[in-house]
Amino acid sequence: MSEREDRLGAHATDDGDDTAGVARPSGKRTARRTRSASSDTGSIATLDRPTSRKAAKTDRAERGTRNPFKRLIKFLREVIAELRKVIWPNRKQMVTYTSVVLVFVIFMVAFISGLDVAFIKGVNWLFG
Repeated sequence: MSEREDRLGAHATDDGDDTAGVARPSGKRTARRTRSASSDTGSIATLDRPTSRKAAKTDRAERGTRNPFKRLIKFLREVIAELRKVIWPNRKQMVTYTSVVLVFVIFMVAFISGLDVAFIKGVNWLFG
């Protein structure tokens, strides 16, 4: 089996379709590794650390310059790029979500107020 077939599994085809055997991410976490498998590879925190000063310098250079204005502009561009990826709710969904939150908040305020009044009456009854 080739490396590509190992990655794609038995569903790989030779017709050039690379997505045939690739499972889409479900959003769920994969099963945790066993202790023996994780102890063989070392701790996750040390896997990507640079081993030399030269590697540390290149890491620093990749992160950007020391100019705070350039870093701020880069940050704002990345924020805008991430906001474009967001799936925004439509008007109907927004009204539904807002009403659910408001009803829940009103219920919790009433519930906690009721408990507060009940405790005050109980303390007054008990201690006079």
